[in-house]
This record gives sequence, structure tokens and C-alpha cells, in this order.
Amino acid sequence: MNHARYRFKFYFNASHAIYLNGEVGQSHSHTWEVILNVMQVQDNFVLFDEVEKMCEEFLVRYQDVYINTVKPFTTINPTLENLCAYFKEKLQEMLHEKGWLLLSIELSETPSRSYVINVTDEMEAGQSYFNRKSEETLQEIIDRMTTVKMDSMSKGKAHSPEQAAEQEKELKEIEKRVTKPKNRVWRKLIKKK
Repeated sequence: MNHARYRFKFYFNASHAIYLNGEVGQSHSHTWEVILNVMQVQDNFVLFDEVEKMCEEFLVRYQDVYINTVKPFTTINPTLENLCAYFKEKLQEMLHEKGWLLLSIELSETPSRSYVINVTDEMEAGQSYFNRKSEETLQEIIDRMTTVKMDSMSKGKAHSPEQAAEQEKELKEIEKRVTKPKNRVWRKLIKKK
């Protein structure tokens, strides 16, 4: 299954102060850069402006503010790492609802300092994908990880019977596409690891 992959970049200006040893440091400003690497998992027309608008609406609450005063950072230390982890969770949920899968997020507070969360690495940590003895191609591994992530994101959400049926149909379509012929080049690369 071939999925279209895209990168979106967003910027906002905000200040924050970090707590060290129980004491708050000096407030300082940054021009923050958010880079999202995403994959479209539904076969439909790509409406980039919808994705951009959705992400911008989420990030606008951080524009020109002191982040320490915005929930959940009134109780969570607003470090680069904590901001990135929170943004990942929220943006991942929103993207999923639009038929997109977040592959990675990079948050920069300066041009030379970034924090990156690779969602595929998180999924691999939960399961040992490359230690299997089968001859899987890299694309098959990505397809399986997509299905696992979509399943895990869907659990625990209340759905109407119609939504549940539609989601089940969608997941079955993805599963059908996963079973494509193996690519010999990737199989050889995987065997070398």
C-alpha cells in the first residue's frame, strides 16, 4: 500500500519559563517552529487547507502568550520536550479524525535546538517489528504499524453503530491493501539488518 506523505510547518511566538529544582527561571521568548511529518491513510482528495487550518487553530492559543499560563502548562513544566509531547498527542488525535497518521513531530525553540518525537519509533518500541523471522518488506511493516496505530487510537472512543460500521469498513480496506506482493529490494535490505 502506497501512502502519500507530507510535511507541514507552523510557527508561533511565545514566551515561557522553566522550573528547575522547584524554582521558576526567567521568562524568555522564542519563535517556535512545529514540523509535522504525516501520512494520508485514506484514499480521498487531499484538502491541505483543512489540515493546515486545523493545526493553526490548535496552535493559535500559544501565539503571543506566556505558555506557563496556558493549560496544561499551568501544572506541567513547559520544557521543549513537554511541549512537544503534548502537541504530539493533541495533533495526532486531530489528524486521525481527518484520515491522517502522524509519523513524527519536531518542535524547535531556536534554529539550532529541536526536539523530535518519531511516532513510528514509539510503535516499534511496543513491538519488535524487525526481529520477526518472516520476509516482510519495509512497506508491509509501515502498513502494519499504520493499522496498529489506527486501532489503538480508535479504542475507548464512543461511536454510533453507523460510525463503528464505517470505521470497521475502513480498517478492512486498509488491511486488504496491506497484503501486496513483496518487494525484493526491501526484503534484501531487511535481511542484512
